[in-house]
Amino acid sequence: MPRPVPEIPNASMADIAFLLLVFFLVTTTVANDKGLSILLPPPPEALPPDMDIKIQERNLFKIQVNSFDNVLVEGEPFTGSPDELTEKIKKFILNYGADPSSSDNPEKAIVSYKTDRGTSHKKFIEILDAIQAAYYQIYAENAGVSVKKWLDLSSDLNDPENRKLYDLGRKKRPDGTIEIPMNLSIAEPTKVGG
Repeated sequence: MPRPVPEIPNASMADIAFLLLVFFLVTTTVANDKGLSILLPPPPEALPPDMDIKIQERNLFKIQVNSFDNVLVEGEPFTGSPDELTEKIKKFILNYGADPSSSDNPEKAIVSYKTDRGTSHKKFIEILDAIQAAYYQIYAENAGVSVKKWLDLSSDLNDPENRKLYDLGRKKRPDGTIEIPMNLSIAEPTKVGG
């Protein structure tokens, strides 16, 4: 008489596999990278077809960075610090037509930023931070708070006091328009050296 072959009970294998799956789903965390918070323009199809935007040259503040991280500001080589660049941008934005070669007013002032594909990540972020710092300093001064306080209050706009300061900083009008929008144009990078 042949000996019986012992069998491994497998009736609960599906239950064990299911429990392991649930365990890993519950314990696994997915990194939620925030990235850069930049407001993108509406897609071209969302704009009215008859909308022809004409920008006067004086309302455009041009910053270019090449593949060697050399900076041109308004066509001139710039070797200053990011703080000096921030001050130049603030002066441009808040010109209100005083200097005929600078912006008409903050609503029309546009900061154009163009890089090269070879531009280093560090330089790109350094210049972008200088541009945004100019706007944040203007907003904070208008609201009568520090830049840190401005950035903190803009993270919670459900609070009526924060909303009031935020609108004051950007000089929001009763009709909902903003006198000092962050007009930043980041152009598509050119090819290395091109």
